[in-house]
Amino acid sequence: MYYVIATGGKQYLVKNGEALQVEKLLVEAGQEVVFDKVLLTANDDGTNVKIGAPYLEGVVLKAECVLQGRTKKILVVKYKRKIRYKKSTGHRQHFTKVKVSTK
Repeated sequence: MYYVIATGGKQYLVKNGEALQVEKLLVEAGQEVVFDKVLLTANDDGTNVKIGAPYLEGVVLKAECVLQGRTKKILVVKYKRKIRYKKSTGHRQHFTKVKVSTK
């Protein structure tokens, strides 16, 4: 089964047994996460498609939190020529890695 879920202001296409990296959720590793904002479900071959308006009622997707972490550092550089101005900063985004189990 394929699912399209909404979490963290983004939409993700997920499948049963798949690991997924989403925006940070307030859970610890090993805890269960329930995604109730399911937008679409479909079988592997593309049949039996159900589309919500905007979400499907009564459909929830359960997952297990595998890891809380941070991504690689992204460098942000500001530079103005002829003025001798240069500034660089970095950013590391927090994320939660979940493994989808069943619906």
